[in-house]
Amino acid sequence: MANLSSSTIMLTGAGGALATAIAQELDDAGAQIVLVGRGESLERAADRFPATEVLDLDLTDPASIDRLRKVKVDTLIHTVGAFSTQEAQKATPDDLRHLFDTNMTSLFHAVQGVLPHMVKQKDGIVMGVSAGQAARLSGPRAALYTASKAAVAAYILSLHDELKGRGVRGCVLYPMGAIDTPSNREAGLSWESMIDPRGLAKSVAHTLSRPDRAHITEIKVYPDV
Repeated sequence: MANLSSSTIMLTGAGGALATAIAQELDDAGAQIVLVGRGESLERAADRFPATEVLDLDLTDPASIDRLRKVKVDTLIHTVGAFSTQEAQKATPDDLRHLFDTNMTSLFHAVQGVLPHMVKQKDGIVMGVSAGQAARLSGPRAALYTASKAAVAAYILSLHDELKGRGVRGCVLYPMGAIDTPSNREAGLSWESMIDPRGLAKSVAHTLSRPDRAHITEIKVYPDV
């Protein structure tokens, strides 16, 4: 896939900081966008960006699969995710369920929704957002988050190896630091220590626009310091 203007791209987590930056980049490139999200965040995204479809779905619910299968897209960009930290001995089963449901189960349902069409047309890209901790395979005080994001990467790369011969490719995006969002600024993170979301979105667009003979399966994006 080299021309985004001829692509229909499903963007999950619509309204989130990263998804908004990506949606702007995709809109600028002339792509057709399908927005998937929840509630007010989704409404804000739908007001801001022209979309061929707007779907209010809980992607942790397996019922979302059938709804997504009614939509034909060329690319899935999955930005849904949750972050939390806890000391290892204080982590709870609820922490485990929340992080794996939001980070991994939502991806599984989204992929199951879009994959039949991609396989049928013998063309597709599945991009998921992992994390710097997962790339390093170590996240002290964030073992469950790190494990759930490592699962995201392992799933997509396995999918890629299984289906690349049938035209469906996978790509893992690793933000190697915190993304510059209002909540992260409020948390006291310094401007230069965070990744510019618009720059990150440009990296996404660059990755999606590579031809099959120069495809990218993993991309790490770093802050300035």
